[in-house]
Amino acid sequence: MAEITDPENTLLMELKDGTVTIELLADVAPRHVERIKELAREGAYDGVVFHRVIDGFMAQTGDVQHGNVDKGQNLGRAGTGGSDKPDLPAEFSKLPHDRGTLGAARSQNPNSANSQFFINFKDNHFLNGQYTVYGRVIAGMEHVDAITRGEPPVNPDKMISVKVAADA
Repeated sequence: MAEITDPENTLLMELKDGTVTIELLADVAPRHVERIKELAREGAYDGVVFHRVIDGFMAQTGDVQHGNVDKGQNLGRAGTGGSDKPDLPAEFSKLPHDRGTLGAARSQNPNSANSQFFINFKDNHFLNGQYTVYGRVIAGMEHVDAITRGEPPVNPDKMISVKVAADA
């Protein structure tokens, strides 16, 4: 179990195998951190699938518009949407895309991040300076490593729930 020093900036993501604890980096990417907390508090991530999971690279999720298996959404479009909120401007930093870091998924436009994010399975430094890093897994990375692979996976895993630790 991780020691949570800042519950307001910590996410608890429940996966099939257990809880993943994510420290959010509000000092590095405040807009991205506010957005993920806002969507978590709305329950928007609950039931959303990991629609793109590449072995040795990363697991991507967070399409709250198309990726929610619990709401009977058509998962065939998962990965093409965001939320009903405006896109976010990039908040690039010097933080590297190391194993366990949380990055903002986006289109080719650097200022198109919305609700989708990915967790790096390994150090992916070729992404440095191109995608916003705004969190890191501090406990439960073994549960991330166990996410079913595929683009998209045939039977995708989902985020059972995502909560801000201060609210849990």
